Amino acid sequence: MYLGIDLGTSGVKAMLIDADQTVVGSASGREVETARLHAGWSEQDPADWIRATEEAIASLRAAHPAEFSAVRGIGLSGHMHGATLTDADDRVLRPCIMWNDTRSHKEAAALDADPRFRKITGNIVFPGFTAPKLAWVKNNEPDVFAKVRWVLLPKDYLRLWLTGEHLSEMSDSAGTSWLDTGARRWSAELLAATDLEERQMPGLVEGTEPAGMLRPELAAKWGLGEGVVVAGGAGDNAASACGMGTVREGAAFVSLGTSGVLFAANASYLPNPESAVHAFCHALPNTWHQMGVILSATDALNWHSRVTGASAADLTQELGEVLKAPSSVTFLPYLSGERTPHNDAAIRGALLGLGHESGRPVLTQAVLEGVSFALRDNLEALKSAGTRLSRVTAIGGGSRSRYWLKSIATALNLPVDLPADGDFGAAFGAARLGLIAATGANPTEVLTAPATAETIEPEAALTAAYEDAYQRYRRLYPAIRAAY
Repeated sequence: MYLGIDLGTSGVKAMLIDADQTVVGSASGREVETARLHAGWSEQDPADWIRATEEAIASLRAAHPAEFSAVRGIGLSGHMHGATLTDADDRVLRPCIMWNDTRSHKEAAALDADPRFRKITGNIVFPGFTAPKLAWVKNNEPDVFAKVRWVLLPKDYLRLWLTGEHLSEMSDSAGTSWLDTGARRWSAELLAATDLEERQMPGLVEGTEPAGMLRPELAAKWGLGEGVVVAGGAGDNAASACGMGTVREGAAFVSLGTSGVLFAANASYLPNPESAVHAFCHALPNTWHQMGVILSATDALNWHSRVTGASAADLTQELGEVLKAPSSVTFLPYLSGERTPHNDAAIRGALLGLGHESGRPVLTQAVLEGVSFALRDNLEALKSAGTRLSRVTAIGGGSRSRYWLKSIATALNLPVDLPADGDFGAAFGAARLGLIAATGANPTEVLTAPATAETIEPEAALTAAYEDAYQRYRRLYPAIRAAY
C-alpha cells in the first residue's frame, strides 16, 4: 500500500492506493485557517498542517485499518512558494507566508530587476515566490531573519515532521527563485543576492526518489512497520500532473481550482520569462514543465456567488448547457492581481459593458468567459515560449460545469478531455510517487494517463464570436491598468 498526502491551501487530503494503483480510500483533516492581517497578506500556522495531517491519517486508518497497516511508501504534495522559517532547533520562527501573499511586491520587483534571476531561474521573480518573501522578512523583521537556519517549503516542513530530514525536490524548489532550473541545483549566487547561504536550504532529490524514512515513533503510532520510504514528492501542480499522467512532451491539462493553471509537460527546458510563463522542473528526472497561472478561477465564481447570494452551482445551472455567444459584458478576473501574462499584483478585476438588460445570468456568463479568456492568455503565452498544444484535459472543481468547459474549449479552440471517473489529483499523484520511491518502479510505466470519458469540442459556430470577445478582453487590461 502507498500513501499520498496533499497539503492544500484549505486543508490536507490523505489517499491510500494499492500496488495496482487502485484507490482504496481517502480522508481529509480539518480546514486550515488563513490569517489576513493586512491587505495582501496571507499566512498559516505550520502546526495546523500537522494537526490536519494527523486527523486525515486517523480517519483513513479507522476506515481501512488492515490496508493502512501495509503502507510501504509515502508521497508528499503541497502548495508551493510558501516561506516556512525555522531556527537551528527546527522551531518555527513565524507563520508561513503563503503563495497568495503579495506583500513582497516591492522586493520582487527589485530582485527581478537583477538580470541574474531570470537568466538562472528561467522565470520572473513573482511576489508570490519565496525569495522576495525572505527579502521582505529581512527588511521588516530583521530579528526573525537573523535566526533563520532553514527555509522550507510547506510540504517539506511536513517531511521534516515525518522523517526528521531537511530535504526538498526539484518541482517545488523551482518556484523559489533560487533554483538553477536548467541545472536542477540551488544557485549560490542567487541565494547570496538575498543574504542567504546554500546551507540554509534543504538538500535536493528528484520527486521520484527516496527522501527520508518515516520516523520510528510515527510508524509505531500509526501501526506501520519499519522502513517506510518517504518520496521526494512534488509541488501541487506537478503532483496533479503525476496523477493525470501529464509527464510526456505535449501532454497538458487545465486546472479549474481556486486559481487556474494551464500545465504542459516538456522533455527539455524551455524558459521564456518575458511571457510570465513558469518554466519549472517536473517531478521526474530530466523533465520540465511550463505553466501559465491565473490567480482567480473558481475564486472568481465564488466571489460572484457571495455578491449575488446564489450558490455557484445555481448560477451555472441558470445558464443551461447550450453555449451562448458572448454578450457586451466583459469580466476581468483580476480579483487578487494576475500572474500570466501580466505579472501585476496591483491590478484588480472589473465588469465592463453593463446595461439595464444585464441580469444575473449575463453576469455569470461574463465571469465564466473572463476566466476562459484568461486561460486563453495563458495559451498564447505558452505558444510564445515554444509550446504548441493539440488538446487539454480538464481537472478541478470548476470542471464539473459543462457550460464552463464548453466556454474554455471554444476560447482555446482546443478539444477538452474529461477523465473517466476517479480522483487523479495531487494526492493520487503523491501516492504514485511514493510507490515509485519505495519500489524503484519505472516512472513512465506508473505515471500513465486515465481513460478519457468524454471530449468536449469547441463550438465551431461560436469560435468567431469568441475570438472577437477575446480581442476586446485583451484591449481592456492596458486601459484599466492606465486608469490605476
